[in-house]
Amino acid sequence: MKIRLLSPALDDLYEGRLFYEKQGEGLGEYFSLFSDIDSLTLYGGIHPKFFGYHRMLSKRFPYAIYYKLEEKSVVVVWRVLDLRGDPKKIRQSLKPGRTSRCT
Repeated sequence: MKIRLLSPALDDLYEGRLFYEKQGEGLGEYFSLFSDIDSLTLYGGIHPKFFGYHRMLSKRFPYAIYYKLEEKSVVVVWRVLDLRGDPKKIRQSLKPGRTSRCT
């Protein structure tokens, strides 16, 4: 399978990196979910659905990767959200056409 990251997902990854950098200088360098995202080439589609998206939980950080399958051969990553946020805001940010922050 191929993976396609939409711009809101890239923005979420950038925001996550900034958050960790604010916690301590250099910590932002350790924030990466790309190994989790890359694993979707093998495991895309096996994760349970929440709010109409497959949701994969990160192994290292309290984040979830929300994605959909496109034509069974492309994983489209829509959002990468911090699960420490308000659940109502997480749900709201996953509505079609929404790209609002959930922090």
